[in-house]
Amino acid sequence: MERNGTSRRTLLQAGAGLGLAASVPATARAQTAPARGGDPLRVGLLTDLSGPFAGAGSVPLFNGSEVAIALFNERGGVDGRPVVAVSADSQSKADVAINEAERLLGQEGLEVVMGVYSSAHAVPLSGRFEAQKKIMWITSAIATAVLKDKHFRYVFRPTVHSDQYAEGTVSVVHEQAQKKLGMAPEKVKLAVIYEDGPYGTGVSSAIEANARKRNMPVVLKEAYSATTPDLSTLVTKLRRERPDIVYQVGYNPDITLFLRQARSGGLRFRMLFGHGAGWSQIDRLWETFGKDLQGMCNADPAATQMLDWEKLQPGVGDLAKTFVARYQAKHKMNDLPTHASMGFNNTWIFLEHVLKPAVRKTGGMTAEALREAALQVDVPEGGTIQGYGVKFEPPESAMAGQNSRSICVVMQFDNAKSHVIWPASLGREPVLPLPPDNPYALRS
Repeated sequence: MERNGTSRRTLLQAGAGLGLAASVPATARAQTAPARGGDPLRVGLLTDLSGPFAGAGSVPLFNGSEVAIALFNERGGVDGRPVVAVSADSQSKADVAINEAERLLGQEGLEVVMGVYSSAHAVPLSGRFEAQKKIMWITSAIATAVLKDKHFRYVFRPTVHSDQYAEGTVSVVHEQAQKKLGMAPEKVKLAVIYEDGPYGTGVSSAIEANARKRNMPVVLKEAYSATTPDLSTLVTKLRRERPDIVYQVGYNPDITLFLRQARSGGLRFRMLFGHGAGWSQIDRLWETFGKDLQGMCNADPAATQMLDWEKLQPGVGDLAKTFVARYQAKHKMNDLPTHASMGFNNTWIFLEHVLKPAVRKTGGMTAEALREAALQVDVPEGGTIQGYGVKFEPPESAMAGQNSRSICVVMQFDNAKSHVIWPASLGREPVLPLPPDNPYALRS
């Protein structure tokens, strides 16, 4: 994997990169070479394979997409035509993301680019794709601001948006405060700390709005740079305000820094809620902090292994099982990160429900054909490996291009694994407050 230069370019076809080539049917393998009527279908895959975003979920996002493309090709692609991904590394820098997108659309002549981990990249990129009338298929970047009131026609996001994160984490506290904390919800003091990009700003604003709607006091709301070398002043402010609940919205370096300085600074609270990104890399966090994370919570779309596959639509559970087995065999981890499921799921939605029907209808994959196919997608609840359905908002909608059937869940860490606790219909009973032996637990 190249970490230098402008990009990492990979051909992912007929199972390449996953050691699956031998299992691809001979008819599919034979048609991977360009031929009239059987040319490969080329797509872009733009993620951060280096820099801070790589360790905050972008690499698992890429790896999940890689599994989806390989499996799709193993199953014959689109009537024997394989998908070939031209991948690029944004290097966790917005200017590099823009340059790489321009290369994929211009030099490579692609009609669609999938991926985009960071909302800070998605905001400037989306306008460029729209202007060039090429498809931007967002598999991660969740800030509501990416799409809200833009009325895009060529930008689609099958995953959740940031307002849904806040709805989940505030709802858990509101619903459980009296029962679990012995406090009326309006007496529970909340603090919101967040990285100052579109991702953190979007989620934090939604948390504040949800809390206000429920008459729950926010005693501190403060931004910081994700690359800051010191959060001790913020820890001091939190100690002064003595919040019961801390909501953090961040990547990986800033989460690690905050937890270390919070512990050394004596900060205590009843519960901490993360909101995706670095908080969804449970293996990475547990390796660093171990049992210190026991009982903490996080919001994100569900990693597929958290769900009861028997409750999904026919065939979807088998797809999920295959994905998890393939991913674990290659990447050797205790608990698949949410971003792995996001990469696979949102790529699979494009391949199976957009690319395939567009190519079958038109014989090609122009951006216009893909756009029309995307607007026709109608997948019911339980129709994807993350449990939600798919129906994109039309151009006249305030959230044009957003999947209106996406679902965000709240999960809790228990011995290096994540378990859904909200909504109640999907998960187990939450444990609140933090267990008394947790070093961050507030002593009454």
